[in-house]
This record gives sequence, structure tokens and C-alpha cells, in this order.
Amino acid sequence: MSTDTDDAGDDEPGPINISLSLGESGDVWVARDEDTGVTSQGQTRRAALENLDEAVAGYHGAGESPSDDDLREMGIDPDQNTAGSLDESDIFE
Repeated sequence: MSTDTDDAGDDEPGPINISLSLGESGDVWVARDEDTGVTSQGQTRRAALENLDEAVAGYHGAGESPSDDDLREMGIDPDQNTAGSLDESDIFE
């Protein structure tokens, strides 16, 4: 969770400057890492902070590529998935 003070072995720090507020609808909490601009939400404050930790880790490149089975579950044919790397994309220049 974001209030953890020491994550030994992590290359990137977790969120440090956080804003936490009740969303406009009043039924979800919104957590924002003010340093990166990454925002997440959850039904509780704890869930919003845990989701923010995961989102910030993704922002810093943590995570794993989806397996072929994961892609199929999302309706993507792995044999037709030729997106390649972001470095090779004209969209993300």
C-alpha cells in the first residue's frame, strides 16, 4: 500500500506526493500521484491507494507482458498481434 515506507529491492519509488479525495459521484475514492499525474480509484480509500500503487508501478514499467492465453481471453489472436515495440511505433514519437 502507498503508506509503506520501505519496499526493499524496488528500483522505482512508490507514490510519495498523493492527493486522496472522494469522487464527484460520492461513491468512489480517487487517489492521484502528484509527481507523475497517475490517477486511480477504488470503492474505499485503501483500495484507491492500492490501485494507485499498481498504476504507478505500471507507469514505471513494472509488470509482465500478457501470455497468449491472456490475449485470447481479451479477444486478441496472438498470431495476428503484430503491434511490436512502442519504440518502433509512429504514434508514440
